[in-house]
Amino acid sequence: MAVTDWSGFVDQTNERMARLRKGIPGVAKGFAEVARSAISDGALDPKTKELIALAIGITARCDGCLAFHAKAAAKYGATREEVMETIAVAVYMGGGPSMIYGAEALEAFDQLSG
Repeated sequence: MAVTDWSGFVDQTNERMARLRKGIPGVAKGFAEVARSAISDGALDPKTKELIALAIGITARCDGCLAFHAKAAAKYGATREEVMETIAVAVYMGGGPSMIYGAEALEAFDQLSG
């Protein structure tokens, strides 16, 4: 089933993740630290890192990854053109399935960047 309301999907996923974090607080804390460290400014800026994460989400066919990383890429100033090029690289690396998920990623970005 394709996601049609990406904002609602993010809200629903956040609720589910909150319940999961309560059940595994140590793992959740560790994962949050990995995420903060991985996305922090360094040789690559956070926007670039979020675009990389979006490409990986496309090739992994992860709806949650598309939602969260499209939203974060927009937050860090990614343009629609940058997202399109990110999708192109994901299609290059992931073939037909990435083309389908690339379309989903673009829809997520369009809905969540406004």
